[in-house]
Amino acid sequence: MNELVNHQNQMEQVKRIKNEITRFIMVYKFALDEIETKIDILKEEFESFHDYSPIEHTKSRLKSPESILKKLHRKGLPISVKNVKEHIKDIAGLRITCSFISDIYKVSEMLQKQSDLKVLGVKDYIEHPKPNGYKSLHLIVEVPVFLSDGVEHVCVEIQIRTIAMDFWASLEHKIFYKYKKDVPESLLKELKSAADTANSLDLKMERLHHDIKEIKDAEEQSNQEDLRKIVIRDQQFMLPSAFLEIIDQATDSFRKDQK
Repeated sequence: MNELVNHQNQMEQVKRIKNEITRFIMVYKFALDEIETKIDILKEEFESFHDYSPIEHTKSRLKSPESILKKLHRKGLPISVKNVKEHIKDIAGLRITCSFISDIYKVSEMLQKQSDLKVLGVKDYIEHPKPNGYKSLHLIVEVPVFLSDGVEHVCVEIQIRTIAMDFWASLEHKIFYKYKKDVPESLLKELKSAADTANSLDLKMERLHHDIKEIKDAEEQSNQEDLRKIVIRDQQFMLPSAFLEIIDQATDSFRKDQK
């Protein structure tokens, strides 16, 4: 009888621990959902009202319980929920890929302006790359997650990088995974060279982006000036801005009368 009671108690304890772990991980999943919704809104807004969206695509991930415990062990910390919350800030991660370097800072600025996000830290590996050539902008933000029994403030790591930076980082990760971090020196040099090439491509694309924007702005300015021109007997006249405003007002008034 005692053995049965002990077994039931053990099962209840296992069930309770499982539920606690599930809830803990789900809260981080909900925080990721919150951030991804914000990104989707920004992307849709830019696609609807601007020439292009600075956000190409996103990818999210959650650390597994095993990875969380390994990171605690590497940090030499006892296993506890308190230590996980205080010392591991990248359980929930979101990667945002942009076309241009300037877009990275634009997206970062838009996120940091959102009143319900609290920025806990910024690491600019674009201005200050890692020795191996890694480049990216990292934000640690705190996201409020509203649950049935209250609000939890959850950390999410956001990495923002260009397509070239992301391609290089993916290649570097695959190589380190294959060699189990014991990468030959020759490959490390090749990786650094590839990072420099990716950076050169990013800078060239940024210049092209800037030049195209200047050409487009000049064309728009020219079109606006053409609208103000009238030609009578080979003589050209520029309509004053005040005159154009009178025409706009008259047009609006006519449309209202037609309704």
